[in-house]
Amino acid sequence: MSVVDPVVETDEQAGGGRKKKLLIGLIVVVLAAAAGWWFMLRPAKADAAPEPGVVVKLEPIQINLAAGHYLRAGIALQASKDASTELDGSKALDATIDLFSGQRIEDLARKAYRNKMKHRLETELDTAYDGEVIGVYFTDFVTQ
Repeated sequence: MSVVDPVVETDEQAGGGRKKKLLIGLIVVVLAAAAGWWFMLRPAKADAAPEPGVVVKLEPIQINLAAGHYLRAGIALQASKDASTELDGSKALDATIDLFSGQRIEDLARKAYRNKMKHRLETELDTAYDGEVIGVYFTDFVTQ
């Protein structure tokens, strides 16, 4: 019969201790990496959509299209709540003329194309008005 000294570790016990230390070390590294990503690299939350303010309706204008046709377009600007008290519509009318001039009447007759053009107009007006205009509505849209 042999007596095992409780203080002396066997090879099996020493190997198990190393595995535990390695596992704990790996968990610490993974948690540190996750915390680093969470606090430093994760994407910022998207800014909240601006609150709508007043709607500024502009007088309709006539725009020359391709092949001798024309478009009578009326627009209204959806201002943000933080917009200045009076929006000057001249930038919006100029952008509308630039965007729609020379377009084909067949293209403008398609709803999907009109929506695409409206989105482009909204993007241009967002830039022109430094974020004070957050939407555009067609109040008049007649082609001939």
